[in-house]
Amino acid sequence: MKLGFLLAKLALFTMATTVSGCQFSASLESGLEDAGIASSSQPTTPIPATSDSEFSEMEQRVHELVNQYRQAQNLPPLTVDARISDQARKHSEAMAQGKMTFSHDGFDERIKAIGQSLSYRSAAENLAYNMGYRDPVVRAVEGWIGSPGHQKNMVGGYDLTGIGIAKNAKGEYYYSQIFIKGR
Repeated sequence: MKLGFLLAKLALFTMATTVSGCQFSASLESGLEDAGIASSSQPTTPIPATSDSEFSEMEQRVHELVNQYRQAQNLPPLTVDARISDQARKHSEAMAQGKMTFSHDGFDERIKAIGQSLSYRSAAENLAYNMGYRDPVVRAVEGWIGSPGHQKNMVGGYDLTGIGIAKNAKGEYYYSQIFIKGR
């Protein structure tokens, strides 16, 4: 079952998921269920992530789910790059701390920072935030799959990725995933 999604700049309410992407084209191919990814559609109390290791586990789970989806689309897996993840994490933390709005503001600067240590041809970014779900990671990835622009990024001709997750005091999770096509 797919969620109804709000535009990125609308206010969020408990149990809602919002996603935002840099590219907006392509059509929805299939969801997590089609990719063999089980999900719980009943919102419950969020699983608290309170340490760096818990956020790392959540980031790894996003990576796994995105690669499972890519595999279901007969695409090669993305490789996580720590330099890209560092930029994604900084962006998620800035949004969670209220230092910037939930947006792609600063995307060019993040990509320039990545470009200082990594040659690339193209880049894209997916964002999400949610709260109140038993498995907030699955909800974020489902949101990306259900949004044509995000889904296009997920199945794009990228080979590297970086993922960053942060949580604010209200229990809202902020996700940033950057996609890179290396040279």
